[in-house]
Amino acid sequence: MHLNRISSLFVHHLLFVALFLVCLPVTQANAAGDLSIIRDAETEEFLQKLSKPIFEQAGLSPSSVRFVLVQDNDINAFVAGGLNIFIYTGLLKAAKNPDELVGVIAHETGHIAGGHLLRSDEAMRNASITALLGTVAGLAAAVSSRDGATGVAAVSIGQQMAQRNLLQYSRSQESAADQAALRFLHGAGISASGLHDFLERLEDQELLPESQQVEFVMTHPLTRDRVEAVESSIAGMKDGASYDEQFTTAFDRIKAKLDGYIDPRNTLARIKPDDKTFTDHYARAIALHQTGDIKGALQEIDALLQMEKNNPYIYELKGQILYESGRVAESIEPYQKSVQLSGGNALLRIGYAQALLNSGDKSNLQPAINELEDAHTKEGRSPLLWRLLATAYGQQGDIGMATYSLAEESLLKNDRSMAIQQAKRARELLPEKSSGWIRAGDVLANAQKDPNSENPGHEAAPVLPDD
Repeated sequence: MHLNRISSLFVHHLLFVALFLVCLPVTQANAAGDLSIIRDAETEEFLQKLSKPIFEQAGLSPSSVRFVLVQDNDINAFVAGGLNIFIYTGLLKAAKNPDELVGVIAHETGHIAGGHLLRSDEAMRNASITALLGTVAGLAAAVSSRDGATGVAAVSIGQQMAQRNLLQYSRSQESAADQAALRFLHGAGISASGLHDFLERLEDQELLPESQQVEFVMTHPLTRDRVEAVESSIAGMKDGASYDEQFTTAFDRIKAKLDGYIDPRNTLARIKPDDKTFTDHYARAIALHQTGDIKGALQEIDALLQMEKNNPYIYELKGQILYESGRVAESIEPYQKSVQLSGGNALLRIGYAQALLNSGDKSNLQPAINELEDAHTKEGRSPLLWRLLATAYGQQGDIGMATYSLAEESLLKNDRSMAIQQAKRARELLPEKSSGWIRAGDVLANAQKDPNSENPGHEAAPVLPDD
């Protein structure tokens, strides 16, 4: 009886998380001046591949830099909390090609390499941006939200953008970031014309009243001198190559994907049923899913799979559509296929595990645990992942590992007292020197550290708004 009660509580909480995300009004969050963050495996992988040469030129490990996609039609990008590059969906839409996008990313990488935010460390400690980063780190997998599409999940972050002043760079820092960007692009053999073209298009923004300027100009002071300096540098060096058709095609797909997710009705009005390109089918599938036409969305999926039978993100979208329409058992196979074809993408693993866990089949508990344990090396800062693990272990009767998982979740949500309580309890329940016992000890040590110390253990403790 005690075990069944604990398991029921776990499931009840999990359902509450899902309902919270389903009911979350994204447009209302934007209207309030908050940020809505999107998680999408395909977009994040594209950004990583696009930027890898830039990070390597900057002496950064590509895997250590995290992209955070902000759902906002404004044009902006910024760096916060170290190796976190925030990209607005408005910037993705405004960029005409991958060259312009990578030019902006190179510029932001220049801020990282220049340590421009590290010099504001004390201000960072006192600013709400720390909570912002924590929420980003703990975002749920897309299957938790009916607002999501093909791996896209939006969660409102209760952060007003009053921190704009904190994120605003000086003109000298902007010039330094420009020059660093040019060095990175040149060293990687990538054309720098995209950076120039992007800055030139924004130059006229400075003539507008501040209330009408795009965010990028407001946080990145832009002057004619900067544009001319970029022009001069490009003229003095051999320009690199533009990105090839493979990157351009991938970029166009991501833009279409965002259109279908963010503005489904206009997407359906713009793309007619007889438009037959892969990108057209992709945007329509997502838009139809967003507007509740499940049958039509699945028909578009079938057309996409006829074109590319080994595309993991189409299988992910199919799994998500089936899962969110209540056909959980049917969603398992496409989710599994998406994980296999992607080479084990961690975000996709969470979606697959959640489908397994909610299938009602007890034989799926251990496979779900296996997927989540594999995913935690990349997505270990997701409270949802640990909540799902707690649910699975609880249903298996392994209360020690369930309690340890709750300790991890509590620490990531900055509930240190609960993390300490759960970690101590886990160490009482788990065999001494077992893997879980050792990991619970790590949680305990991190939870007991001074949160204002230089190395508090978990970077930017995530806070997922699921309570």
